[in-house]
Amino acid sequence: MKKVNSFQLAFQIAKATQEAAIAAASKMGYGDKNLADQAAVTAFRKELNSLEVDGEVVIGEGERDEAPMLYIGEKFGQGGVKVEMAVDPLENTNATAYGRENAIAVCALAPKGGLFRAPDMYMEKLAVSEAAAEVVSLDYPVEKNLKNIARALDRKVKDLVVVVLDRPRHEKLIAEIRSAGARIKLIPDGDLAAALAVGVRGSGVHALMGIGAAPEGVISAAGLRCLKGRFWGRFWPKNESERRRMKEMGVEEDKIYTMEELASGEWLIVAATGVTQGTLLKGVRLFGGGARTQSIVMTTEPHFIHFLDTTHVYDKKEIEFRL
Repeated sequence: MKKVNSFQLAFQIAKATQEAAIAAASKMGYGDKNLADQAAVTAFRKELNSLEVDGEVVIGEGERDEAPMLYIGEKFGQGGVKVEMAVDPLENTNATAYGRENAIAVCALAPKGGLFRAPDMYMEKLAVSEAAAEVVSLDYPVEKNLKNIARALDRKVKDLVVVVLDRPRHEKLIAEIRSAGARIKLIPDGDLAAALAVGVRGSGVHALMGIGAAPEGVISAAGLRCLKGRFWGRFWPKNESERRRMKEMGVEEDKIYTMEELASGEWLIVAATGVTQGTLLKGVRLFGGGARTQSIVMTTEPHFIHFLDTTHVYDKKEIEFRL
């Protein structure tokens, strides 16, 4: 079997997230999330199909009959090493539609069998930096987790910033975090970018807590394996139908899944490009003849993390560098 050049492939994957981000940003602010999502999907798919891999989407935007979105089971590439992908060409579509923060184009790539097939449902999540990895648990009370994180980071609890999705289901969690003395950054949508920010020193985010989408949890786990952060997830079924779906897919309801279980590949590639301004990445800046993007691209083997600030020139006659 052909050996993958993960370093080279990582930058090819980053090109796909960049093109998806630019396409989505061109539809930003129109109030139509589907329009922006479709633009991102079209651009992403074009780049994927140019890769020299034998690839399959294992976490995407739906089943086969929901094409033209990138669907679960979709094949991509020109042939080569067998890989699988978890992808969200536009994570946080609402933010793009209404010009809000933290929309990104993102994907995770692994060798075949290296990504957990998460059903499209909710997951209870906890993400922290590596320094706090050994002192937290989804089973601990919120106050205990926060005190342990603060101690591990040599801070006071009041210095911590915890990201939580602004949802009615989180009323109790929010009250417990505030009671413990930590600060909260409430976000309207899109917890994936926030999870990745936990693993980046200087982001100002110290933990992610709460319940969000399970497929994005797998990508978060892959990203935090690259960033040397920590992620845990526990599936959170809403009804008996989801419990049956979990059983069919071999998912244990009460089990706390580690990031190594959710993203188990012997190597991983994760790339993300900002669409709108965010905590981790700047948004796309469009100008005459091109665009400027900021991306993060990372791998586990070899282990590297690159922030890419890229100017894309599409029409050299009209190019205006607004640096």
